[in-house]
Amino acid sequence: MNNFSPLKPLPMFSTIQPSAIEPALKSLITQNRLTLSKLLEQTTYTWENFMAPLEEMDDQLSHFWAPISHLHAVAESDALRTAYNACLPFLTEYHTELMQNESLFKAIQSIAEGPEYAHFSPAQRKVIDNALRDFKLAGVHLPPATKARFAELQKQASKLSCQFSENILDATQAWTLHVTDPDALLGLPEQALSLAKQTAQHANLEGWVLTLDSSVYATVMKNLAHREFRWLIYEAYVTRASDQGPHAKQWDNTLIMEDILKIRHEIACLVGFNNYAEYSLATKMAATSERVLQFLQHLVNKSKPAAMNELAELAEFAREIDGIEQLEAWDLPYYSEKLRQTKLALAEDDLRPYFPITKVLEGMFSVVNKLYGIKIVERLGIDIWHPQVQFFEIYDEHDVLRGYFYTDLYARPHKRDGAWMDECQSRRRLADGSVQIPIAFLTCNFMRPLDNQVALLAHEDVQTLFHEFGHCLHHLMTQVDYTPVAGINGVPWDAVEFPSQFFEHWCWEKEVLALISAHKDTGEPLPDILYNKLISAKNFQPGMHMLRQLEFALFDFKLHLNYDPTKTFQVQETLDQVRQEASVIKLPTFHRFQHSFSHIFSGGYAAGYYSYKWAEVLSSDAYAPFKEKGIFDEKTGRAFLTNILEQGGVYDPMTLYIAFRGQEPTVDALLKESGL
Repeated sequence: MNNFSPLKPLPMFSTIQPSAIEPALKSLITQNRLTLSKLLEQTTYTWENFMAPLEEMDDQLSHFWAPISHLHAVAESDALRTAYNACLPFLTEYHTELMQNESLFKAIQSIAEGPEYAHFSPAQRKVIDNALRDFKLAGVHLPPATKARFAELQKQASKLSCQFSENILDATQAWTLHVTDPDALLGLPEQALSLAKQTAQHANLEGWVLTLDSSVYATVMKNLAHREFRWLIYEAYVTRASDQGPHAKQWDNTLIMEDILKIRHEIACLVGFNNYAEYSLATKMAATSERVLQFLQHLVNKSKPAAMNELAELAEFAREIDGIEQLEAWDLPYYSEKLRQTKLALAEDDLRPYFPITKVLEGMFSVVNKLYGIKIVERLGIDIWHPQVQFFEIYDEHDVLRGYFYTDLYARPHKRDGAWMDECQSRRRLADGSVQIPIAFLTCNFMRPLDNQVALLAHEDVQTLFHEFGHCLHHLMTQVDYTPVAGINGVPWDAVEFPSQFFEHWCWEKEVLALISAHKDTGEPLPDILYNKLISAKNFQPGMHMLRQLEFALFDFKLHLNYDPTKTFQVQETLDQVRQEASVIKLPTFHRFQHSFSHIFSGGYAAGYYSYKWAEVLSSDAYAPFKEKGIFDEKTGRAFLTNILEQGGVYDPMTLYIAFRGQEPTVDALLKESGL
């Protein structure tokens, strides 16, 4: 298992110099334009003389830009931000120029209409078909002036999305709460207290410092007894990058959101759609706006009665134990956690000592070995961007190298919040018959370990890790040899969350918990008494949890579906309307969740956040055979590997799903699993 051949060298993160990025990118784009010009001079076009060189050209650019884009997200500096922002217009202009190039479109169309097409593999045909579709979505047939407008809009959208994300990062890092009175921190778990003390020490301060890192925020909101301090951190968190809160208007995303929506709407209309939701659905499974709304509304109807009962129970509980007459939004996580402890005798921090990250990773790798025959080996001595980053190789059951991935798991300054998987390199077959190995970035923001100690995860963190690793498997285990449809590429966005949510199921299973848990002091796996409590807590407050996700999904979809360019400030209005129908929680008027909703304003989920619930239906139904035949049933595991993980974006996702499952999924599986 020593063959180490990514074909292109692994990225050298330590050698990336911000000052050199822009000239290198311009040079590469200039070279690509010359290459394309020469390719188009040919009189006939084939896969070998046209499509293969195009893929190589795109791969060279991706290989250059992916590490830079990744560093911008996880290890930003002022110089890197400046260089990144300077490059975005050139990149966007170049990609739009390609997709609006009529000669390029006609060349690929000639291949589709030629005799060679009938003999292509399904993957090659899908590459051609998707390319022709995407040309039309980019306005290849538009008049020159309209094309120019489309290109300008794309540049503006790219710049604004980046600024949206940077504003959140800046706002998150700008706020801290310095505490010197230990009584003010009553209720905080030991790990959170130790981290807060260490943060203070690094800032040369006495006492403790709380930050807005998502892992710190979540822990504080669930455990801090001091109601006023809960309000302080709540207000700071939900007003980040907005016109409200402690840094009101300093990094305000209000107008940025409005501009992004206006641009998206115009882009959609330019290429013949009524709105951006329709434009978005042109590349998704759901196909129609009506189908998406019916799906979400059905889940709202099933969830809201349960959520109302859960909220009433919580309000009564808070009144009984603390005399709280008016339950506020900053009270909900705290009293929910207290109610869970009362009903189930389980505190979140009871579990954390059992999940040291080293054991969780080791156990997770053991799970995929049992399911798919995969072997995962850490490789040292690789150039990385932070000392906590690790690098792994994946081999299949025949000891064939299938991929690599980096893990970067902890929150820190200059790192974007959230958890995600991104591609560093995609699989493709080269002219000499060799295969370029795919590479993934797996990024999380868990509470960072104390100096010289192993990080301890909450079970919710374990779920997140399994989720993102599910994405990694989808990208890395592909057997498709053409980048545009290999791994996660070409997969409809509302199906791309399927493998990730599917893999989450295993971290609830007793057999798996025995593999991924080992108490930090004794090494003992999670005991039965805690396992039983964990399972009982799995569907605690399912209605409120479901409604929260549906609120996000409906807000996103309706915002893009009903956008009216003649009106201003529709974001808050739309959110308020959605909350009337899909929320039971009264939020304060200063609440500005939307200003940090990165998924839709700086990620790929615009008019597609519903994908999480859509894919959850697939994942819930797909897990049934494992429950029936055994969670490590080899035949079922290999069937999922070959029918889903290895297939990339070549086939219709429902066709693949039925090939694995033998039937279409039903919403009932999700409702049952959610306890609704």
